[in-house]
Amino acid sequence: MKSFTAMKFAAIAAAGALALTACGGSGEQGAAGGGDEPVKIGISQFVSHPSLDAVVTGFKAGMEEAGYTGEKISYDENNAETDQATNTSIAGKLAADSDIDLVLAVATPSAQAAAQAITNVPVLFSAVTDPVDAKLVASNEAPGANVTGTSDMNPVDEQLQLLKDLVPDAKKVGIVYSSGEANSAVQVKMAKEAAKGLGLTIEEAAVSASSEVQQAASSLDVDAYYVPTDNAVVSALEGLLQVAEKNKVPVISADGESVKRGATATYGINYEKLGEQTAAMAVKLLKGEAEPATMPVETISEVDLYLNEDAAKKAGIEFTDEMKSEAVEVY
Repeated sequence: MKSFTAMKFAAIAAAGALALTACGGSGEQGAAGGGDEPVKIGISQFVSHPSLDAVVTGFKAGMEEAGYTGEKISYDENNAETDQATNTSIAGKLAADSDIDLVLAVATPSAQAAAQAITNVPVLFSAVTDPVDAKLVASNEAPGANVTGTSDMNPVDEQLQLLKDLVPDAKKVGIVYSSGEANSAVQVKMAKEAAKGLGLTIEEAAVSASSEVQQAASSLDVDAYYVPTDNAVVSALEGLLQVAEKNKVPVISADGESVKRGATATYGINYEKLGEQTAAMAVKLLKGEAEPATMPVETISEVDLYLNEDAAKKAGIEFTDEMKSEAVEVY
């Protein structure tokens, strides 16, 4: 594992409490499930793809590890499949369910819809890159309302440095991103800043839907691609990978699951671990040991190296023995 605790992506330390209440109205928020009473958790997931699915898998595993098994817990699982109207409808449905004790919102659009509609129970988000920019929390240290969770802020600097290490002669890096995802704009900005010190320039192509990803990738004449934690792009990753393979250029992804699917490499987040970390926060809220308003947003403090040898060969790259020994997964 490669720690980046000293970087700005390190786990956010606990901070002082705000004087705000955990939600508008009830002072009992977070107390549900504190005893032996069964709890019900609503899940709002923006789209199905391996990284977000892994968050839910990890969350359930974490809840089970904490003793929430069998009749002690039930889930109302919902998936918008990128449809914003459905996303809004899911949030409204969960808000109206008086039996819900906590809501898990997976990915920024789902978190935004849930935060707007749900005020009477804790909303825990996960796989949100910049909660402040997405207007989900007042600050990462002191969220200030009934919403908190885990961020998947990824080490863009290290990921682009990895690209440069693999392709020293690379000059232009292509990024396809969704114009409708706040997370993506943040990561493109970060990539541009990181690129300056590496002798790289960023070529970008925005899409409004997953169906446009392959064509957008084809429109870029670049030496490599960088795939941010963009739900629209990751859900259509195979289209971008086909373009990269045709052009014999590598793809650096922001997460390990994408490397498993065919990206070349990354220093990335383990999304199942992120889900487990979110579950640990949920347990504290359900037992009344914490309040969302004063529970800091958390991030993964370590990233793992993931490598795909087949993808590397297609791009004319060979991993060193040192890299392969460091990697947690070599596909």
